[in-house]
Amino acid sequence: MIKQLLLKRSLVLLHDFVAIVVCWCLAYWLRFNLDVPRIYLRGALHALPLVFAIHAPAFWFFGLYRGVWRYASMMDLRRIIQAVAFSAVISAAAVYMLRLDAIPRSVLILHPLLLILSMGGSRFAYRAWRDQNLYGRMTLTGEPVLLLGSGDAADRLIRELAHSPDWRVVGLLSEDIRRIGQELQGVKVLGQHRDLMTWARKLSVERVIVAMPEASQRKRRQAMEIAVQAGLAVMTVPSMEDLLSGKVAVSKVRQVQVEDLLGREPVHLDDAGLHTWLDGRTMLVTGAGGSIGSELARQLAGFRPRLLILLDISEHALHRMEQEFHRTHRDLACAFLVGDVKDAAWLDRIFSEHRPSVVFHAAAYKHVPLMEGENAWQAVRNNVAGSKRLADAARKYGTDKFVLVSTDKAVNPVSVMGASKRLAERVLTAMQSRDDGPRFITVRFGNVLDSNGSVIHTFREQIARGGPVTVTHPEMVRYFMLIPEAAQLVMQAGLMGRGGEIFVLEMGEPVRVLDLACNMIRLSGFTGDEVRIEFSGLRPGEKLYEELLTDREKTLPTPHPKLRVALSENAPDEDWWSELESWMLETSPCAGGEVKRRLRRFVPEYSPQAD
Repeated sequence: MIKQLLLKRSLVLLHDFVAIVVCWCLAYWLRFNLDVPRIYLRGALHALPLVFAIHAPAFWFFGLYRGVWRYASMMDLRRIIQAVAFSAVISAAAVYMLRLDAIPRSVLILHPLLLILSMGGSRFAYRAWRDQNLYGRMTLTGEPVLLLGSGDAADRLIRELAHSPDWRVVGLLSEDIRRIGQELQGVKVLGQHRDLMTWARKLSVERVIVAMPEASQRKRRQAMEIAVQAGLAVMTVPSMEDLLSGKVAVSKVRQVQVEDLLGREPVHLDDAGLHTWLDGRTMLVTGAGGSIGSELARQLAGFRPRLLILLDISEHALHRMEQEFHRTHRDLACAFLVGDVKDAAWLDRIFSEHRPSVVFHAAAYKHVPLMEGENAWQAVRNNVAGSKRLADAARKYGTDKFVLVSTDKAVNPVSVMGASKRLAERVLTAMQSRDDGPRFITVRFGNVLDSNGSVIHTFREQIARGGPVTVTHPEMVRYFMLIPEAAQLVMQAGLMGRGGEIFVLEMGEPVRVLDLACNMIRLSGFTGDEVRIEFSGLRPGEKLYEELLTDREKTLPTPHPKLRVALSENAPDEDWWSELESWMLETSPCAGGEVKRRLRRFVPEYSPQAD
């Protein structure tokens, strides 16, 4: 290998040294129309060693031999021009000082021009020859693919895929009408994205790559949806954030996931503010083994907390988090505590011993149909009484901020789960108005994609079994967001909150669950005939659509574009509060019908479905 490298380097040096001599002679021949007088020929030969002695070190000094001819670029051409120009100036100065009259001034101009053409031309001609061979092979072998996009990413992707025998780019599609008919690296822009199915049939293409990371998430999502609906295998290049960070290259294409079809814009956090708030603090996360709680714990770990307390009732989930943090955050001080937020004595011990200054309360019973009927009382005890006991401990031991993770199902609820979460929101609002304790902040958002027990898991399992995929209703819509995005915005809301606010996350456009199921079937490589969809009807406590505000709420903007503040009603009176405290102290189980009746007293907007 080393011998081969030295041989190649020697050949390049020999080429450039020969070019110095040949171009010097050629400059004379051109100056004198191929008939050089003897006196000038003798002067040219006498001056050649001087010219060579000036040019050769300059070429090395300017780094002409760092580049590889196979990948000759404008950077290499710039180095050649700099080296030759420098050498030309030094040569002219030497000729003037040594009074070499036999060297015409025109030769001192022609020689560097010829040298640039010779050295630069050789390098780019070699690259063109190699590329021609490569592209020629590419047109004969490899799976044909179409690219959606005609920008820089598409250009680079064509270059990089040319090195793979597995791919053959046969055309580009662009939303920019001006690009139609043009070519990138010899590949023609055939039409717009909407023409994908037509061109896929004409060119026998079964795979498409979305190569437009510079476009907005909305435009990328639309392009992916067109490709998915065309029944093609869809891939995409990494996001612009990953490309700019250097984590991955354009050629690292991957399969499109259902998350890509949401078109969620990346979240931009106030990192400086979050570090000021969270660095060096003791923080408690409840429900730390769940989807949101675990992601919150992961992201909070990056803010150098003094102690991170992870509390969950599930031993299995907490053990999983302990193993993960042992691998990824070995030096972080953590406490993994198994416990129930309804256990006031255990909470008192946790708070008295560790004194958390920030609490993120994500523990909740959240499965809507399961919390109806026989489990209704447990939903209220966990979601309401548990939240209150945790808030009481936070108030008793001087917690600074308490952030409740709520849900859009708390808005105009029809389910026990939704009503219990809405009541938890009201409890914190009431506690905020009663004293100068912690700053209680609520964050409300919709469904989190791929969370534990989400519809995504159900659909994947059903598709893996060959169907049918069960959708409750053809018109059911839901708001979806990604788990990391939700966790980031919960932290941002906690930073911005002053106490008593209900922050509403910007959820984007609602998604039809039926469309989600269809897209997942196509992304799995099946058609609607192979995996059927069946409608099962609404389950207990479910609504066709979810809302983010109650009928009596309005929102105001915040400095963060993805967060708004809901202006809620006034805090409840003392009779309301006393009656609620008495109910929360009851220990005997309460029947489902009685739970719903009492919930209506405390949550006026609750409208339970008929049993």
